[in-house]
Amino acid sequence: MSYRMSASDLRMGPGHFLTGLRNDDSLLRQVFFSILRHHHPNLAAKVDVIYALSQAWCTSQSDSDFELLVKYVSDLKPEERILVASSFSHMLNLHNLTEEVNSSQIGRAVRLGEMDSPTRDTNHSLLKLTTVNGLSPQQVYDSLCSQTVELVLTAHPTQALRASLLKKYAIVRRELDTLHSKRMSEYEKIETLESIRAAVQAAWRTDEIRRSKPTPQDEMRGGLAYFSTVIFDVVPVFHRRVDTALEKLGLPRLPLDRMLFKFGSWMGGDRDGNPNVTADTTRDVVVLARLEAVNAYFKQVEGLMFDLSMWRCSPELKELAQRIAAAESRDAVRVAEERKRRNYADFWAPIPATEPFRVVLSHMRDRLYNTRQVLHQCLIHPALSVRAALREAGAYEDAEDMARPLQLMYDSLVATGDESVAHARLLDLLRQIRTFGLSMMALDIRQESARHTEVMDAVTRYLGLGAYAGWDEGRRLAFLLEQLQGKRPLMPPGMDMSPEEREVVATFRMLSELPADSLGAYIISMAKTASDVLAVVLLQRETGVRPALRVVPLFETLDDLHNAPATISTLLANDWYRNHINGVQECMIGYSDSGKDAGRLAAAWALYETQEKLVAVAREYGVRLVLFHGRGGTVGRGGGPTHMAIRSQPAGTINGHLRVTVQGEIIEQQFGEKEVCFRTLDLYTSAVLEAALDPPPAPRAEWRALMGQLAADSCDTYRSVVYGTPDFYEYFMQSTAASELGRLNIGSRPSSRKQGGIETLRAIPWIFAWTQQRLHLPVWLGIGEALEAAFSKGHQPVLQDMYANWPFFTSTLDLVEMVLAKADARLSAFYERTLVEPRLAHLGERLRSLLANTQSNILIVVRKSALLEGNTPSQMSTPNLDEKIRLRSPYVAPLNVLQALSLRGLRRFREQGGDGVEYNPSDPEIIDLLSRDPKASRWRAAGAAAGGEGGAQQPQQPQHPYQAAMDDCLMITIKGIAAGMQNTG
Repeated sequence: MSYRMSASDLRMGPGHFLTGLRNDDSLLRQVFFSILRHHHPNLAAKVDVIYALSQAWCTSQSDSDFELLVKYVSDLKPEERILVASSFSHMLNLHNLTEEVNSSQIGRAVRLGEMDSPTRDTNHSLLKLTTVNGLSPQQVYDSLCSQTVELVLTAHPTQALRASLLKKYAIVRRELDTLHSKRMSEYEKIETLESIRAAVQAAWRTDEIRRSKPTPQDEMRGGLAYFSTVIFDVVPVFHRRVDTALEKLGLPRLPLDRMLFKFGSWMGGDRDGNPNVTADTTRDVVVLARLEAVNAYFKQVEGLMFDLSMWRCSPELKELAQRIAAAESRDAVRVAEERKRRNYADFWAPIPATEPFRVVLSHMRDRLYNTRQVLHQCLIHPALSVRAALREAGAYEDAEDMARPLQLMYDSLVATGDESVAHARLLDLLRQIRTFGLSMMALDIRQESARHTEVMDAVTRYLGLGAYAGWDEGRRLAFLLEQLQGKRPLMPPGMDMSPEEREVVATFRMLSELPADSLGAYIISMAKTASDVLAVVLLQRETGVRPALRVVPLFETLDDLHNAPATISTLLANDWYRNHINGVQECMIGYSDSGKDAGRLAAAWALYETQEKLVAVAREYGVRLVLFHGRGGTVGRGGGPTHMAIRSQPAGTINGHLRVTVQGEIIEQQFGEKEVCFRTLDLYTSAVLEAALDPPPAPRAEWRALMGQLAADSCDTYRSVVYGTPDFYEYFMQSTAASELGRLNIGSRPSSRKQGGIETLRAIPWIFAWTQQRLHLPVWLGIGEALEAAFSKGHQPVLQDMYANWPFFTSTLDLVEMVLAKADARLSAFYERTLVEPRLAHLGERLRSLLANTQSNILIVVRKSALLEGNTPSQMSTPNLDEKIRLRSPYVAPLNVLQALSLRGLRRFREQGGDGVEYNPSDPEIIDLLSRDPKASRWRAAGAAAGGEGGAQQPQQPQHPYQAAMDDCLMITIKGIAAGMQNTG
């Protein structure tokens, strides 16, 4: 088997990477089967048969081939089902690694000039803007220097893989890439293949099911791992590459005080409907993040001490070094002993002033060590004010305090002619400090608007002013503005509050004790009115949050999006408020809940129009608007290829500043490996630069009118089905794993805000459940009927024109087309006949009819005879997408069959109370898994049936072996299908 591609192959385009992709898929499958045969020879034969049957069905599409697959899988014993499910789950994850390596190969070929880039990168954008668009290099430079992308990592529960497995798969990905990218001897090739085998075997022998729910602190540690292993090191490398591209255009480097990226987090700060996030939780994650930053800087500073050994320096640096050296020399013995005790790498004794750089760096190293010690004490003693403790110890509290001496060293090296030294590791460290600060990623706080209303209501009732919750919006605004402009304290100590209200206030008080640079924005979910914003501003003032966090309303539902411009206009019309925000207003728009509320097409258009109107309102009042995009990973939650998503935004809505969430499994996909991380930063930088300097043309009036009608028609159909069809919720719960998803232990947050129907279900499990069942309903429902209505009015040519020439409409339909290609009505029908009561079957027939109608009408607009037939320009960000979906299909189909069978077995077991079920597993590996301590891992069946993660947790009791086996099989299939359906876009 060939592991390298020739340069001539690379020049022929991305289609010629397919051979390598197929070879890699075959290689990893062979490695896995050899391991499976070693441990389970009989089972390996059955897995081989199932894979062959699945391949046959995926190729033939015949009912008879599908029934053969179902019959063979149905005959498996419960313990065999667990291992078969695990086998296909692992093979899918291994296949995904081949796609990632394939993408890296394409990226490498682009950088080497061996093929054209399927999407723009920063270097190509610089050249295009100056040579094609006719902008001067200085114009492009000024725009680039003023832009910032802030990526906010969230812990939304869509990353189904355990960190233990992710680490092992990372080894496989790295070694597989090495086979392609490095010239190797036969011995090296054998050793690399053995390393792959070892990692695959370790993954197979690892329990892939989380046996306990992660805490928010665990989620934060998981997020921080990407910084310590990838992001922290790649950011300065990427800035260096941009410097090189600028120099080729005759432009200076990026200014040292201008960073292209900032990073934020919701992990441990997102308390919207999550009772596990408390004030103490927020304090913990802030301290953990600061410890990660301090540890990273400590290593960098200690490394620089070996690099910067020179004695020539500027007078300013010399004066600082002499002052530090003199202070240390007065107590040289104690200083040396203390540094020895700390086990520094070197330079224990006070350093003479003749080595000024090392003197200053040594002092910085001591302060970083002290800062780390203070933070450890803050973790141990939760009553300590973090801000006060750092200040009292003279530790680093502010990033600029650390950057100043480094900037002094940089300026000194440049002044003495040592520019090359200045532009090496010292420049990288300066950029890391300016990018990550001392917080690594600033924590946003998110809380639902109703919780703030409850606190304000408690205050006004206590003061005898009436019930704030019952006041109209005008009275609320008048009261809040009066309090904000007055000096009288509003919240008397000892005021009676409910536990929930006390927790809200405790969070604000905790924020006042945390370092300001560890905190980002205060996000108000379900924001509807101007008073929602002013209430948070007032609560911050009353609890001593200084400086105050910027308050960001999050508009989520369709009605909230439509009302958002009026809400922001009410705020900005007030002189006091405009002065308070210093000319910048941030608004967050939610993609997940708006899609769940109105359907993907109506939500997409509402988001588009809302952005335009918000920008116009801000412009009217002379305020700069920053839009925060709450995108998820899947198309149903606003996900999609980065460059395409940004370039399809309305003109004038990004303007050099983009803030966007990076959720769940997308963190791994965009930052799991250094080359991938570099590419991610490149795509964001390029897209934001072009959005500012080469925005898309405004859509024609005819397009707008038709788009508005499409949105209205699709919303009507969507809501009539989802919210207006009797028994629809029951059909959804029966035909999907929605009620069982909560037992996945993939996030700390409940799947529902409260008990109820679809209205109370969170958007993520709503979309996740339909994805598992292969219908993908939230993405496409309503679109087919809207298009059909437009066709009947003679608008087909206009729709085709819109698709060809309007980036927003192009990307919207392309993403829907991609999801439709992954949908499978036959598998959805199998879930139905396996799980759903016959009286509800007519609903499934209707949904599958709507799916077929949508597929047909989409193909008419995009002018294709089959889905993904010939990649469009926007689909070229994932070359050979149709082939990648085909390669995955034989792995996914058996998991769908196993999932439906497991759901049926579990539900029957619960209904019958376990009567008549005899099961005694014989496989030692399965016996060991099923005998895990149930108190650490299991929900009692009654508790899960009552609502899964959103239901009340029952006392832990041992499970029947059959129930435990089916439960494990179900959890594995959920993870495996998630891997198979991950956003190939």
